[in-house]
Amino acid sequence: MSAKPVVIWQVYDDKPGHRNQLRGLSNALAEIAAVEVCEVPAPSKTSAIVGLFAKKFVHGAQLPRPDIILGAGHSTHFGVLAARRTYGGKAVVLMKPSLPIGLFDLCIVPEHDVVPDSESVVRTRGVLNVVRPSMSQNERTGLMLIGGPSAAYGWSDERIVEQVSRVASGSPDVIWSLTTSRRTPSSFLKRLSERALQNLQAVCHEQTPPTWVPGQLVHASQVWVSEDSVSMVYEALTSGAAVGLFDVPHESYGRVAAGVDALVQTDWLSRFSQWSPGTRLRRPPERLDEARRCAEIMLSRFSLIAAA
Repeated sequence: MSAKPVVIWQVYDDKPGHRNQLRGLSNALAEIAAVEVCEVPAPSKTSAIVGLFAKKFVHGAQLPRPDIILGAGHSTHFGVLAARRTYGGKAVVLMKPSLPIGLFDLCIVPEHDVVPDSESVVRTRGVLNVVRPSMSQNERTGLMLIGGPSAAYGWSDERIVEQVSRVASGSPDVIWSLTTSRRTPSSFLKRLSERALQNLQAVCHEQTPPTWVPGQLVHASQVWVSEDSVSMVYEALTSGAAVGLFDVPHESYGRVAAGVDALVQTDWLSRFSQWSPGTRLRRPPERLDEARRCAEIMLSRFSLIAAA
């Protein structure tokens, strides 16, 4: 085995969720192989297209030549292709691309996004994330992750507060932590505080660093997530925790919601309406570690082997 590290360029945009996916896959690659990760800002679309045809990618001039060029977000696609044409390496996008699939060496696509079968496609259960499966879960530790209204989901503070209260009161032996998201209405925590739940500590998302949720998932054996927070659902499942869904009204029903329903039907998730106070949520039927699985596929398919 060679000691030369696998050089990974992460071409990123300004969306934290996309950065999370890139880091999750890069971290999984680092578990298997020696890697060198370089973060590269995505050029503008115009600059990237010009660079693609001119065989020029200015952001990479001072970096080691890439083995893998990762992109997440539509605005990174032309930049990924320009980087590959200029410096070589394998072009990989972590989503259904807005450009033809055949332009990329690999497309890692959540299964709820419909794409044609191809040698260049690997389907995943949800989007990739930085959470790792945990072996340190505590039966008396629980976590609640609260989202907010979106294009696909409506919202009711009172409805979510009532569900949170029933779970906390119905599991008095569990110490619960709760955090919100950027979409959570500011009124929610005020309403929740009026319930004075003794075994629940609520923390506003503005008071938590990016590592807070992954750190909590190391120890939480049960996790409740509002259904609108789909990325958090998959993070919780990846940790190995038993996961429940707080009911949120649908404003529309699309592929993401259908994917959540499929997880419920195959016993990966439990809805609040299916839960009874005093009972524990059921564990996932199998281990979920999509970042590691994709990392193994990439290293094998691209014949990239390095010393761990």
